[in-house]
Amino acid sequence: MRISIENLLRPDRYLSRSGYEFALDAERWRLCKDVEIPVAAISEYLNSETYSSLQSVLAFYAKTSSSKHVSNLFYRCKDYLSMTAGQAPFSVASLLSYRASLDTQTEWYLGTLRGLIRQWVRLGYPGIPGDALTLLDKFTIKGNEKGYAVQSMCPDSGPLTDIEMSAIADGVLAAFGKGDIALRDTCLVMILAMTGRRPIQLTALKIKDLRPNNGKYIINFPRAKQRNEGWRKSFKELPVVEDLWLLLQQQAEYVVDEFALRLGRTVESRTIGELPLFPELSRLRSDIPLAEQLENDMLHAQTGRVKEVVARVATVINVISERTGSPIHLNPRRFRYTLGTNLGREGKREYVIAEALDHSDTQNAGVYVKNLPEIVERIDMAVALQLGPIAQQFQGVLIVGESQARRAGDPCSRICSRSGNVGSCGSYGFCSALAPIACYTCIHFQPWLDGPHESVLEQLISERDSVYQNTGDLKIASVNDRLIFAVSDVVDRCRAVKAGEAHV
Repeated sequence: MRISIENLLRPDRYLSRSGYEFALDAERWRLCKDVEIPVAAISEYLNSETYSSLQSVLAFYAKTSSSKHVSNLFYRCKDYLSMTAGQAPFSVASLLSYRASLDTQTEWYLGTLRGLIRQWVRLGYPGIPGDALTLLDKFTIKGNEKGYAVQSMCPDSGPLTDIEMSAIADGVLAAFGKGDIALRDTCLVMILAMTGRRPIQLTALKIKDLRPNNGKYIINFPRAKQRNEGWRKSFKELPVVEDLWLLLQQQAEYVVDEFALRLGRTVESRTIGELPLFPELSRLRSDIPLAEQLENDMLHAQTGRVKEVVARVATVINVISERTGSPIHLNPRRFRYTLGTNLGREGKREYVIAEALDHSDTQNAGVYVKNLPEIVERIDMAVALQLGPIAQQFQGVLIVGESQARRAGDPCSRICSRSGNVGSCGSYGFCSALAPIACYTCIHFQPWLDGPHESVLEQLISERDSVYQNTGDLKIASVNDRLIFAVSDVVDRCRAVKAGEAHV
């Protein structure tokens, strides 16, 4: 929002780094669309002079740091004050008591508090005893543990395997095609999966950030976590595939139409580019000019929405992990972990990975080149049949024969292999996928009970071995592992039905 000249001249009025005005003596500070901190909640623990000092220190951070960082400082300070209530604030005794209450997982809380206190002293505000800072400077504080999920390849929170990623992408697009997932949600999940960008970068996008350039499709991503930079102050271009570009163009057209519908008029052409690609239309106001509302992030979706969308989509597609046999737990960070891990597995060094993940330095990229996960070197028939039912990559419906097929009697619906017909296609639309291999992961495929599925499986395993022998590259050789597990699943189901252990 625009700030009046009168407010700019008032010493108790501040502007956050994201462009939000707040009053120093207000009970709550709105710092950006995602962050509002209840500053007055800590006043009960401090005398008026110390509280005033803390307000000024937090206001300094609000002007110079990210809103999330300010929020973190506030809540760590509030946690300390509530834990040591009854003791003199910021005294040696209270700090020792607080440290004793922390364990190895929460020790970093004290590190955050120490940073706040150091800045407090540097700014010259009263309230911090000299011996308190001396004590804090002597502490060796372990930082927040990073990289465990990546290095351990945790199946619940770490990087996704190639099979899981492929199944997620196919599941999202299939659900979108059936109308089970909205366009916006599809765009958010696919852009996360294909770019590995942070949620805050997605929600900061405007329509004008979609830039075609000499036949290439470019997204001009706003950068995040850059020191001393405000909202949308620096950018980095990233090429994307045409399919994602076209999907985002649909989203852009939808946004323009929705704004026009809410406003009751056509959006001016010069304003269209400024519209958020992922808006929060409930905040749109009719009593304030649209151009003014687009000056900050208020009309952009909250960053937390992205995590909610990913969790909701994961529930809809219900993709099963071949590692656990259970539905995959999804969050935005796992896509980012996956991109970094894949680059590390391909032999890329820290600086390349840092560039791809839009890091400002390489200090957090090293985790991706340590303890790299290995792809299964060899998959034989026994391994495939064991993992296939766990992975559950087969998406179609097993039928006894062609007479039960959706397109029974239609010769064009038959799916052929080298050893004969393996099933029927239940779709009436055009398909350019390679049959029969691609069919086993398709929801329209109806494999026949007596089809030569084992021959198809043997062919896939043989081709995998041949590619590995010729190239020595497991990454290339394993490209069809998801298909191998899907065919294995069909073979296992057919055997169970024939043995009387299951029914079609």
